[in-house]
Amino acid sequence: MADSKREVERKYEATPETRLPDLTRAAGVSAVVHRGLGELDAVYYDTADLRLAADSLTLRRRTGGDDAGWHLKIPVSADVREEIRAPLTDALPPGLGDLLRSRVRRTPVDPVVRILSARDVHHLLDADGALLAEVSIDEVLAERLTEEGHGATAAWTEMEVELADDADPALLDAVERRLRKAGIRPSAAPSKLSRALAETAPGKPRRKEKKEPAPRTAGDHVLAYVRRQVTALVELDPAVRRDLPDSVHRMRVATRRLRSALRTYRKVLDRSVTDPLRDELKWLAAELGVDRDQEVLDARLSSRVAALPGTLVLGPVEARLRLTSVARRTGSRRRVASVLDAERYLTLLDALDGLLADPPLRPDAARAPRDTLPRAVLKDYERLATRVGNALGLPEGAERDTAMHEARKAAKRVRYAAEAARPALGKPAKRFARRMKSVQSVLGDHQDSVVARDALRTLGVQAHGTGESAFTWGLLYGREEATAEARERELPEVWARASRPGPRAALEG
Repeated sequence: MADSKREVERKYEATPETRLPDLTRAAGVSAVVHRGLGELDAVYYDTADLRLAADSLTLRRRTGGDDAGWHLKIPVSADVREEIRAPLTDALPPGLGDLLRSRVRRTPVDPVVRILSARDVHHLLDADGALLAEVSIDEVLAERLTEEGHGATAAWTEMEVELADDADPALLDAVERRLRKAGIRPSAAPSKLSRALAETAPGKPRRKEKKEPAPRTAGDHVLAYVRRQVTALVELDPAVRRDLPDSVHRMRVATRRLRSALRTYRKVLDRSVTDPLRDELKWLAAELGVDRDQEVLDARLSSRVAALPGTLVLGPVEARLRLTSVARRTGSRRRVASVLDAERYLTLLDALDGLLADPPLRPDAARAPRDTLPRAVLKDYERLATRVGNALGLPEGAERDTAMHEARKAAKRVRYAAEAARPALGKPAKRFARRMKSVQSVLGDHQDSVVARDALRTLGVQAHGTGESAFTWGLLYGREEATAEARERELPEVWARASRPGPRAALEG
């Protein structure tokens, strides 16, 4: 795959007569060096219905300049985009195409706009001559390439200030102050592509889309929550494919939150429609869990080994742990990649879009959220209370371990239900979710110790079979047993605190 970089830049309106003010008066800038003129030729790609543009993504094939090639830009935050680059080829590189799949699905991407830029470049340097930022004034000519509106053109001048790698973002504010004093104002368009699409659009200029109205009914709130989780799934897909830190975990959480909402709010959304979706979301969460569970286990065992005094680490413990981790994670990474490329996954995304486009609302959806949402949360709470009571009533052993794991899943469901209701119920729902999280944390640490003990036993057997000392693995096993016992002793008190005052009173504030 291509390399990537964080692009931090701001755009400004300009005219052919625009000249740079004295930017050495901006804090930190010691010199402004003219780097000359250049020409850039970029063709931007999208689906016919402009799905990438709708999500503020840009895909282009550019020649000219020192970074010719394919560029995919993914928004991170205001002024910041992740730019992923691939070498210049005639066809879209498969690696970039994979990163688009959650957006475009089976729809091809084709040229939509060609943008020619005559670029006048200046470098801002610090006192040591290090690059702080690049300032360019671009004379832009855009041409529509789609069948509808083909040949329509637009021209304008704009200024870009792009921060150098590792430079202080505060520099952008300092430069902007100088530009504003010179009468240069920020651009209304977030990118060249967005402006080109707007100004070459066939027919009348498109009006700005109206903001979604504030949720009013129970159905509005549940659908808003579902929409946020679906958006998270789609947006996290490229990060998971690139194996970015915590991406699998976040995608799995969005999947679980979505599945939980469809189960909890069955009085709002018809389960005859949502139950098949829940089954598919369960499948996706399980597939993502293979990688995530290994990640959690690796971190836990590594930290346990690192905490031991050197005199208690007998044999090649760290090497065995590292080799086992690499082998398992390599397999799990391949599995996740195959899942995201599967037709089943794309069909699930299509079905979720269909749910939002034509939601199967039940009568309770039209009711006030304070009438409907608390009842659903309380029903999940009652299930949790039953499972906690069952776990606490069992003797130590495998059966109790299983019961505590089932209680953990129920605690997570109640927490997610309360988080979904928070926009409607306010601080009481937030506090209730926090209490359920405390229960979930105790139960979660207990379950992690169960999984860790199983892995440690396997590692000990493997070490013994090769003639290595199994002492350290046995020591860690015993410590995990002690952790599990501590969590079991802690649970009654944590549960009692989380249950006071009663759940209904807690949700009502």
